[in-house]
Amino acid sequence: MGKIVWLASYPKSGNTWLRVFLHNLFRDPNEPYDINRIDKFSVSDSAAGWYQQLDPRPVTEMSFEEIAKLRPRVHKLLTGIFPDNVFVKTHCALVESYGTPAITMEETAGAVYIVRNPLDVAISYAHHFGRSIDEAIEEVNRPGLQTQTGPRHVFEVMGSWSEHVASWTARPSPALHVMRYEDMLTEPEKAFGGVVRFFGLNAARPRLLKAIEQSSFRNMQEQEQQKGFEERPDKSERFFREGRAGQWRDQLTPAQVEAIVKVHRQQMSRFGYYPLPTGG
Repeated sequence: MGKIVWLASYPKSGNTWLRVFLHNLFRDPNEPYDINRIDKFSVSDSAAGWYQQLDPRPVTEMSFEEIAKLRPRVHKLLTGIFPDNVFVKTHCALVESYGTPAITMEETAGAVYIVRNPLDVAISYAHHFGRSIDEAIEEVNRPGLQTQTGPRHVFEVMGSWSEHVASWTARPSPALHVMRYEDMLTEPEKAFGGVVRFFGLNAARPRLLKAIEQSSFRNMQEQEQQKGFEERPDKSERFFREGRAGQWRDQLTPAQVEAIVKVHRQQMSRFGYYPLPTGG
């Protein structure tokens, strides 16, 4: 068994929120843990620096196939750097990319997968990547979607929202814990407590509640307002924007809702996002 614990999700589904919670839980600081230091505890498998340790060229000069072939070596590198299990954030689907697995099972100890209603994902995705809502919907719906490589991050193979969700959740496993973004909002003690139990941790309730409060959306927004957030993309005004469920009701047109539901109805049904609420 490997040492990587994947923190996996489609973009804008609560991955960073989970990472901040885990940092506060494990570090147990007196004040909310610095959001700009979460990379000291959990890392991103798309960060360019890992690839350049194996190939010194700028990642923008590497082909997608070259990057795909380096992924398993990067995953092995990560397990060698950290003495114990390592939390690794990924937006990659559990698929092959250019003939190479995007997720290296030999280096894997387990995974937490976070799912969020694609109707809300599309809105957050648009703000995060500087897209229009229609452009975001087209990308969330696009089969085989891949991001672009930039100076700081290599491309990620994501697929459509449904392809991503199905790739990670279609086959139940005791090494996989699935959680919903909406439950993190409405039932935080149950949702985050489930992650704690999945990891086999014996965290007392006061410590759990403290970590939940320290990683609350309000606390993360305040930190970003005061000192910025290094993971915020250049095209995004704020990383921690609204942090609520159901914003699609007043921000998407009926045609936009239908465009998403038509493609993702099956996976939405699995997680309680369809049928749509009465009046939605």
